[in-house]
Amino acid sequence: MARMNLLRYAFVSLVLGMVCSCSTPGSPRSSGWESKIGNGGLPQVTPAQLLAECRVKVDMIKSGTAGRKYYRAMTPKYITIHSTQNYTGNAYQHALALKRGALRATKRKGGNRIGYLTWHFTVQQDVAIQHLPCREQGEHADFDGPGNNYSIGIEMCEHRGNDQAWTIDRTARLAAYLMYTYRIPLNHIVPHYHWPRISPSISQPHKNCPHFLLDNGRPGRTWNWFLSRVNMHYQRILPGPAQPLG
Repeated sequence: MARMNLLRYAFVSLVLGMVCSCSTPGSPRSSGWESKIGNGGLPQVTPAQLLAECRVKVDMIKSGTAGRKYYRAMTPKYITIHSTQNYTGNAYQHALALKRGALRATKRKGGNRIGYLTWHFTVQQDVAIQHLPCREQGEHADFDGPGNNYSIGIEMCEHRGNDQAWTIDRTARLAAYLMYTYRIPLNHIVPHYHWPRISPSISQPHKNCPHFLLDNGRPGRTWNWFLSRVNMHYQRILPGPAQPLG
């Protein structure tokens, strides 16, 4: 059985590598980021070692309060990548706002279901703060659609002084760890853009988010580069047990 699992892991890794090697080359922006964070040559790691590289700090919204007033179980099938578009708030400040219930939204049928915005992780250059267990639904993507019902939401910080390249790389490491832990395929890592928000009040259902990983407001060369970055870190993982993050 152990031999079969290792062979299966090797096959999946090979297929993922082939998929990414055929993707569109990166954009000028991604070339600039790579000049800072490198483009490979990192050692293989156990799942625990990759989790340590993610630098996850658990700072949950308290159960029964704010955006966790209601328990809504989730089996994660996707990972949704966002950017905060908040140029003054860091990851710790977003965590505090979520815990205080400061990020309110109008609760209505066909729109926000709980009256708050919530997501699972906020990432900046040096930390990834966890706000929700990965097996609880957030409110970050598409109202009562699959983006909220089945995806782990990751926000990337944009505050002044934060290093964008290292924020992207830490997000890629975290996404790779979540892929491995929850058996999520690479093609189920999607930008917020992927989930249309169907509402009479929204004229553009596909949001330009995360804007700095999209090209002309759509997934393209830069997004494919990000997926190749996630896959690079995924390929580093040695088979072994992984700690679920809620």
